[in-house]
Amino acid sequence: MPEFIFMLTRDDKTLPDAQQVFAEVATVGVTHVGCKDIGLPEAELAAFLDSARAAGATTHLEVVSATPEDELRSAEAAMRVHPDYLIGGTQVQDVQRIIEGSGMRYFPYIGRIVGHPCLLRGTIDEICEDARRVEGQGVDGINLLAYRYDGDVAELVRRVSETTSLPLICAGSVDSVARIEQLSALGVWAFTVGTAALNGEFAPGGDLAAQLTAILGAARGAAHAG
Repeated sequence: MPEFIFMLTRDDKTLPDAQQVFAEVATVGVTHVGCKDIGLPEAELAAFLDSARAAGATTHLEVVSATPEDELRSAEAAMRVHPDYLIGGTQVQDVQRIIEGSGMRYFPYIGRIVGHPCLLRGTIDEICEDARRVEGQGVDGINLLAYRYDGDVAELVRRVSETTSLPLICAGSVDSVARIEQLSALGVWAFTVGTAALNGEFAPGGDLAAQLTAILGAARGAAHAG
């Protein structure tokens, strides 16, 4: 069963009321929660991550900043707010120097990242070469923007999985049970959902707790079917 990371985000920005929203669904059974490095002042970001950890969740901070300088500032902020996982971003060696010794696990993006919300571009061969590069640099895993890719998503995930032994998080635009089932069949370690859950894509007419329950059920069902 792939892990489900609930992102308290909309359109690649952390919700301004992320802490309150999570408190309302903390008992649903989600064990991984995350946010972006954009959208909340650092003190509020720290408070959200602290509340998620207190509820027993593993925490993820995804770096979507557009410039190298902002990405490194976000890595420095991560050292102060202490997520369990730092995911996203592309400045691998500089970020590794910043977070060395912190205990954070680091899953950068691979491929050419453009725009905001972030999109993945490049050929599959180029993206796989980037996977080999970051594995050689000693990262803990890869954050793959699979459904933000403008080519064959299944082939992309399959090829990256074959290229590297690193675990994959598939992030961005996982907005249907079919996509969860596809990622489960491809053997990814985890996937993220944020905007689609907040928009009610998984349980029409249901509240957020119903959306998260449906996503967890889809992940369990896909694993069982496999």
